Amino acid sequence: MTNTNAKMGTKAVWAGEKDYLVHGATQVPVVLSVAYGYDDMDHWYDVAIGKAKGHIYGRNTNPTVQAFEDKIKVLEGAEAATSFSTGMAAISNTLSTFLVPGDKIISIKDTYGGTNKIFTEFLPRQGIEVVLCETGNHEQIEREVANGDAKILYLETPTNPTVKITDIERMAKAGKAAGALVVVDNTFATPMNQNPLALGADLVIHSATKFLGGHADALGGVVCGSHELVEKIYHFREINGATMDPMAAYLILRGMKTLHLRVRTQCENAMKLAKYLQTKDLVEGVYYPGLETHPHHDVAKKQMKDFGGMLSFAVKGGVDTVRDLLPKLQYANRAANLGAVETTVGPARTTSHVECTPEERAAVGIPEGLIRISCGIEDIEDIIADFEQAFAHVESLLQVK
Repeated sequence: MTNTNAKMGTKAVWAGEKDYLVHGATQVPVVLSVAYGYDDMDHWYDVAIGKAKGHIYGRNTNPTVQAFEDKIKVLEGAEAATSFSTGMAAISNTLSTFLVPGDKIISIKDTYGGTNKIFTEFLPRQGIEVVLCETGNHEQIEREVANGDAKILYLETPTNPTVKITDIERMAKAGKAAGALVVVDNTFATPMNQNPLALGADLVIHSATKFLGGHADALGGVVCGSHELVEKIYHFREINGATMDPMAAYLILRGMKTLHLRVRTQCENAMKLAKYLQTKDLVEGVYYPGLETHPHHDVAKKQMKDFGGMLSFAVKGGVDTVRDLLPKLQYANRAANLGAVETTVGPARTTSHVECTPEERAAVGIPEGLIRISCGIEDIEDIIADFEQAFAHVESLLQVK
């Protein structure tokens, strides 16, 4: 795509595809070949060492996968991107690329449960020091980073599932001043709402399974950044083998064509649903960065184009209320996924932080009665009516008791 001034919706449709179209096709093909043949031995060698363009083996590169990488790097304003079999593979491979025993990483307490497990279980076992700061406490993070001995400053904003916000630009300045690599998980925001690289981050990560694909039918992850950094991550991935499947790449690539439309509707739906939930007596708290009551609303307003399709809320009665409320919803999947066209709901104890104990969830401010909502693209009036009848059901049960 040569027109870099095109708007995001146009980029989502057109970016990264032209070089991979064949036989007059208007869609990128699914290339399933594992190996690629060459008659010219010197050309084969040049491709193998990266001197010439081309492919030699599916664990390394693939045309369909590369089309996906080219599209996301345009949307994130990056020089390069490399993909993975899952979002967690993208996170773990990135950390493993740059961290060795004796290194230190600084992050926040509210990261996704799988990421948190890497910080609390796997990295310490490898002799890597992990410091987890209070999410939103920018002064604490700055103090830790200022020591100058951290290799990575890892952020997730908005966080999963409490949608807390960290000031990327402020933290990127602190990280770079101290020589730390600044990595941001941008899965919740998507490149439609937030571009961490433009705010000073070095690397941006996505679970492509979520909003990028948008249809809950393909697993994938991706990291975007400079050629120098991404090449190092790619080298680690090509040897360790967490390669994206070409069929998954095709499905995610197809889903990304409607990313701007889906995210726009999901943001609108999330705001309306959040305001509705604030009116319910059974709701103890609603967490959505678009609400002025959100403690980090001003930061979100500064760095995000819109506030995302994710929100969460806590209910009175905890797990018992969750058990009564969620099964009554007709227009919501009760599942451990997010970012799809269908509304998806679930408590943190079975979704984002299922790997954690109740005590570990409580330590990072996640009550057992917290429900995460990934808004879909349905008519929001139907979703609100659905929640209304579900709340009415729970209230009727309480009256009986």
